Amino acid sequence: MKRKVLILYTGGTIGMQQSCVGYVVAKGLKSLIDSHLDKMKDHSLPEYDLIEMNSLIDSANLQPEHWYKIATILVNNWYDYDGFVVLHGTDTMAYTASALSYMLQGLDKSVILTGSQIPMIEPRSDAINNLFNAIDIAGNHCVPEVCIYFSGRLLRGNRSTKLTSIGLEAFDSPNFPWLGEYSVPFKLNDKLFLKRGSNHFIVPEFSNQQVVMLQLYPGFSAQLIEAAIETTNVKGIVLQSFGMGNISDKNSILIDILKKAIDKGIVVFNVSQCRYGRVKQDVYGSGSVLNRIGVVSGHDMTVESALTKLHFLLACHLSPKYVCQQLTQPLSGEMTVEVPVYEQVNYF
Repeated sequence: MKRKVLILYTGGTIGMQQSCVGYVVAKGLKSLIDSHLDKMKDHSLPEYDLIEMNSLIDSANLQPEHWYKIATILVNNWYDYDGFVVLHGTDTMAYTASALSYMLQGLDKSVILTGSQIPMIEPRSDAINNLFNAIDIAGNHCVPEVCIYFSGRLLRGNRSTKLTSIGLEAFDSPNFPWLGEYSVPFKLNDKLFLKRGSNHFIVPEFSNQQVVMLQLYPGFSAQLIEAAIETTNVKGIVLQSFGMGNISDKNSILIDILKKAIDKGIVVFNVSQCRYGRVKQDVYGSGSVLNRIGVVSGHDMTVESALTKLHFLLACHLSPKYVCQQLTQPLSGEMTVEVPVYEQVNYF
């Protein structure tokens, strides 16, 4: 029996059409996909069905509630297909890939997110190549995790980030090697795959208001944090700090407000503003102060992965203490606690 893949179309540039206000999401993508793939006449490609979400979104409009909806559709169809492709806008694709990786742990099939920088209806679009290869991976190769496939690169979803708004090679995983590369020949680095599991699904409903993200900068006002914790239902803060996880240790007001938040049971999770490298809160005095007040290190996680992990754990209604413990442990390959040095260029 020929293998079969489910394509879930959520919206994004790949299916957009031109309008008087610019590109907008549009329904009816399946007929366009069928037309393109029929012309390719590649009999090795798995069969596919396509589901369109009822409300398609420009991914700039993505909300945490959409992660729940996407995961629910995948889980409800899990045992009817050999793999899954999620068509998604590029702006927030790394957030969705990360969120799905926490909800869908221990997979025995591939979940591949892809999209395009140029709509499928346009000349020289990157849409068909991305879609064709994503279907091939999802149906013909078992990569048992949530991935992003884009422009020849197969990346772990929760290690990925969007690097360019204009180039076709839009995504990379700065602190982890690629899982695969579409070159001649196609290369899969299966030694890096997560272990195939027995489908541990935890799909909680997310609250939009539980987590805030604050990026530090010279002149940062600590009152921004104070306002967030005093006037909203915030339960977690992702702090984007300098370099290896540093803050101004001369800013006693900032330190006091962070400690006040932690004492209230608000989890503070520290990630670096740098794409490459990691947080090490014990190297500089301006970082070790965070250890003393109970800020959790995000190690080498991406901002997208850190935000969605904190969202996920809080949505599971865990205690602040247990959330902090889980933040320090890899749930789905999202962090390296002890970091080897990878040379991406020479890895394959």
